[in-house]
Amino acid sequence: MSGVRMPPAGWRQRADAAVARGESLDRLIPRVLLDSPISQFGARIGTAFGFAWGTLWSTGRVERRHGLWVFRGMPGWTFGRGGVCVGSCFLTGEREPSERILTHEAVHARQWRRYGMLMPLLYLIAGRDPLRNRFEIDAGLADGNYIPRRAESR
Repeated sequence: MSGVRMPPAGWRQRADAAVARGESLDRLIPRVLLDSPISQFGARIGTAFGFAWGTLWSTGRVERRHGLWVFRGMPGWTFGRGGVCVGSCFLTGEREPSERILTHEAVHARQWRRYGMLMPLLYLIAGRDPLRNRFEIDAGLADGNYIPRRAESR
């Protein structure tokens, strides 16, 4: 499992605290914006943007997997980390995404449906550290290749 490092000591407690903070933040969001026609519309806007971005820059295979539009062959500057989920589009590089990665990204697509256009802002607030980002934690750190599978089950 090259490239996947053991998380630092105490990571689980910090991850649990990040998820709890996110749940507290959710209570401040009007219910009409969560899992609603408004959030669904926002997710469709995100998907339209992801589809346009993927169509513009993808040089690889485009396929439908795990309920996602998977755009491969994207230049590295067009997405973050190993790939990015925008609405129901997963934008990534040349490498074939594993079933675990697609499972992880499908959770992000579900998060888009829950939060709609609030998703980019909430993700930004959650931060770049996946071990403290509630969206990455909820999507599964091991499936996202942020930690080894054995570390998540501890």
